[in-house]
Amino acid sequence: MKFSLRQMQIFQLVAEHRSVSVAAKELHMSQSAASMSLAQLESMLGHPLFIRQGRRMELTSWGQWLRPRVHELVASCYAIDMGMSTMEVICGRLNLGASQTPAEHLVPALISEMDNSFPRLNLTLQVENTEHVISGLLDYHYDLGIIEGHCDDDRIERAVWCQDELVIFASANHPYSQQAETRLAQLEMAQWILREQGAGTREIFDSCIHEHIAQLRVHREYEYVNVMLAMVSESHYLSCLSYRSVKPLVESQQVTILNVPELSMKRDFTFIWRKNEDENPNRTAILNTARKISE
Repeated sequence: MKFSLRQMQIFQLVAEHRSVSVAAKELHMSQSAASMSLAQLESMLGHPLFIRQGRRMELTSWGQWLRPRVHELVASCYAIDMGMSTMEVICGRLNLGASQTPAEHLVPALISEMDNSFPRLNLTLQVENTEHVISGLLDYHYDLGIIEGHCDDDRIERAVWCQDELVIFASANHPYSQQAETRLAQLEMAQWILREQGAGTREIFDSCIHEHIAQLRVHREYEYVNVMLAMVSESHYLSCLSYRSVKPLVESQQVTILNVPELSMKRDFTFIWRKNEDENPNRTAILNTARKISE
């Protein structure tokens, strides 16, 4: 074998951070030593793996081909190391990316159950919108994703976790909150606060509402659900979020869910991972645990 596992590890981290200096710092080695090791790897393989663009390192087509294979290799080595020392199969590290609604309402229980059942597995969490979770998964920042929007990328496998429903809501003092039903024409006249483009909630809402209304008056777009809830409860705006997010304010009578008979906005929370990867016992354990807590 021409190359070493250390060289594979350096390649993986440079590909992740797009920086030799950041990779070297993470591995507690000098930048010159990391650069030399990477140059030796490219020489031994006979192909350039990166294009140097100033301080930024971008993968060549050969580097893109190599990356998923190195990712699996390094993960297997880490699992072997942890598994042999602890005599447990479910161990090591798994990076989870989740969109905001499941991250707030479902993932805490999932992580707690995983910690209790599989204490040797280090499960990290990053919360982003659906679009960024998908791109982060494909860029190897995450090993597993949980999204609330659609994903049609043929590079990704999917498994439905559970269902959710979006609702349109307003302040309890809003005139629409006093009506038994809200008409589509009234929605068209209202001012809205919505999630940002790229969020799964926004994607589902836009797809549903634009079947009936061509243009809405979107006053603000926000990434943070709590900001939206606070603004709607204190103002004349309408919004659309998961029932799970709105429920506490409904129970405290601060907001009202509007009855719009023409609209039904059910969706799935879905696990996603990269296609053509080997069977992963850590991933299987998470999916099985998620199904158990949602029953």
